[in-house]
Amino acid sequence: MDNIKPYLQYLFTRLFIALFFVILGVRIIESIFGPITFYLSYYTLKYYNPVLISSTSFIINDIKLNFIPACIASGAYLLLIILTLTTEMSFKKATKIIAQGFLIILIANLIRIDLLIILLVNNYSDLFNTLHLLIWKFISTIFVVLLWIFLTKINKINNIPIYSDYKKILGIVKESKR
Repeated sequence: MDNIKPYLQYLFTRLFIALFFVILGVRIIESIFGPITFYLSYYTLKYYNPVLISSTSFIINDIKLNFIPACIASGAYLLLIILTLTTEMSFKKATKIIAQGFLIILIANLIRIDLLIILLVNNYSDLFNTLHLLIWKFISTIFVVLLWIFLTKINKINNIPIYSDYKKILGIVKESKR
């Protein structure tokens, strides 16, 4: 019974932070990863001689490429944060998982952006449109779920988001009724 109060405090802290990110997370993520994603994409496409025209646009082969908030994959970052914060683990381990996941998401997103832009500038616009929608609508969520499973395996996390906390609280309630 002595460990109930610290556990509940930690649980409510995690859930409060998760709620904060649900409300404001996309804006925070976009403001941080927007410029990082845009400029890294710009530099990785140097072979195609992009011409920078604004902080969110460049031109390659007379094609203007506009980076909109969806290009940042902020939903992927947010989903990873929520999965991490709704899973019982130490703060240190949660920070490590988020850092590892953010790096992997950033790299995967840069590869996605570069691949799509290369298709577009090489006159494969139909393939560009098909892949763009397929990745955006389906593959991105599957990717984050598989990334989460991978990160929990390599970091030896055995808890399940929400469910493990639910089971623990149920156990505490049953114990307190005795």
